[in-house]
Amino acid sequence: MSQLLKELEEAKLIAIIRGITYKEGKSTAQALRAGGIRFLEITLNTDGALDMIADAKHQFGEEMRIGAGTVLNLEMAKEAVAAGAEYIVSPNVNEAVIDYGLAQGVEVLPGTFTPTEIVNAYEAGAAAVKVFPIGAMGTSYLKNIRGPLCHIPMMVTGGINTDNIYDYLQAGAFSAGLGGNLCDVDAIKKGDFQTIQDKAEAYIHAIKRGLQHGGESH
Repeated sequence: MSQLLKELEEAKLIAIIRGITYKEGKSTAQALRAGGIRFLEITLNTDGALDMIADAKHQFGEEMRIGAGTVLNLEMAKEAVAAGAEYIVSPNVNEAVIDYGLAQGVEVLPGTFTPTEIVNAYEAGAAAVKVFPIGAMGTSYLKNIRGPLCHIPMMVTGGINTDNIYDYLQAGAFSAGLGGNLCDVDAIKKGDFQTIQDKAEAYIHAIKRGLQHGGESH
């Protein structure tokens, strides 16, 4: 496992920014970092996403790991890496994107749902995969696919909240991606970045509380 993935396994959270303005993105990133978030994913279907990635890298340096999300093809992957993305997250499996990430030394977490997709992505070179949308199936699904595929690190995204995040980690996820439930667009549009910081702190607290009461996740 790479250093970046080890750090993600320790942090356990990726905050996902989507559908906000460049100015809002900067303030949101600041609020997330203040709330304790270390991994930030900026989706490429957000206006000004590449500039957000470049600026966040410059602003936070080693304090945050900045990645690009919704990377659907090779051209988008190239743009993301050029902007400074340290990792790439996709909703789908694109082997050209995985190959490019490997060549550039950039981790790629392709989006998967079925055991076949998970194995194909891993065999194509992805060191970890995203299982999405996990909320449609729940923790029992994750437990079932982790049985024969426990050697493949899986991040879960879609439907994660403070009530269930530790359940997914306990079921075998090594990390979780959080979009609107953390990066609340309504609060962002109102300029209420304290709410974003508070939500970040609440997620981190939920994980720590789970670890204290349930032992280390696996």
